[in-house]
Amino acid sequence: MSSTRRPAIRILDVSGTPAAMGAAHGAAYADEIQTYMNARVELVMSGLWSGGNLTRGEVLDIAESMLPAHEKFDVEIHEEMLAMAAAAGITPAEAVIVGGFTDFVDTVRAVVGGPMPESVIEDDCTAMIVPNNRTADGAGIYGQTWDMHDDATDHVLLLRAHPDDAPASLVFTTTGCVGQIGMNSEGVCVGINNLVGTDGTRGVNWTSVVRGMLKSNTAAEARDILLGADLAGAHSFLIFDKQGDGYCVEAMPSARPSEKLADTPIVHTNHTIYPEALAKQAPKAPGLMDSSAARFDTATDLLAEGDIDVDRIFEVTRNPDAICQAPVEPYHIESSGAAVMRPSTGDFWACWGQPRHNDYMKISFEPLSPPRSVSPGGLS
Repeated sequence: MSSTRRPAIRILDVSGTPAAMGAAHGAAYADEIQTYMNARVELVMSGLWSGGNLTRGEVLDIAESMLPAHEKFDVEIHEEMLAMAAAAGITPAEAVIVGGFTDFVDTVRAVVGGPMPESVIEDDCTAMIVPNNRTADGAGIYGQTWDMHDDATDHVLLLRAHPDDAPASLVFTTTGCVGQIGMNSEGVCVGINNLVGTDGTRGVNWTSVVRGMLKSNTAAEARDILLGADLAGAHSFLIFDKQGDGYCVEAMPSARPSEKLADTPIVHTNHTIYPEALAKQAPKAPGLMDSSAARFDTATDLLAEGDIDVDRIFEVTRNPDAICQAPVEPYHIESSGAAVMRPSTGDFWACWGQPRHNDYMKISFEPLSPPRSVSPGGLS
């Protein structure tokens, strides 16, 4: 169903206290969150992602052991996750799994030990920061696809969050997850690529870290939050702000090399490029490594010359040769959605599913009043 056309990405307005926002999320999508969570737990139990067969109890015990790290990282985001779980009818441990699966399996592999299973399939995204000097109007752009196993596409969601004590934010995510990609009202953008690490810990999932970074006023402040986090698993983080300051950090639990944005676009896919992180990277299946390299090279080439505008970034994400992925055997990875952000103007565009089959929707920070869920085809 992955290439089915939708008129728009789903939007859920949440506001108020962390508990109120989490409860609104969980109540709006309770059945869907339960279904998605159970599928993720079964994947870990099977050993296909984790290196060994586990019982459900063993899986949940590992997730439970990660809860203190989530609370320590950010009490408010932890409270939001717990409220979402309660409203959806799942446990806090199950919320750790559905809300941060790729980091969770890094942790599970570290606990289980043994060789990396060849069947490991991680999400594969193509991300880019375009500096101010490469645009005709001086307004830099952040863009990326979010690629995952095609069973995730139906769960894509846009949270329009207005917390009481933090900047408003537009957050591309999936049901049951506090956040994956986003921009706040202060003009700070955060995006990611998954990496496969060998140094997983019982730490905090990347999804909570993204939301923590979106409390920041500058890219440097967001970077420092990332550098100080007790990470569970491996991701690269791309950070950009309205002043044109940007960073790429390959954030492994035990290594965090970074690069500051200069006059050339930063492109990142799903393999490490800095030696310190490469030393912690697990082997990738040849097909996935070839995909990551092809997407990196294609995006770099497409951004190499001339002025770059938002429409050009849209077209990069739609590239059919490498970047906009369709699900094929054996991995079934597809571009489940995409986001493009221009922090200096506060503009945010999001797309559900493969960008070459679906339109981008420009999304305002202003919520509907009263808050409601916007679903494809109307309001609910």
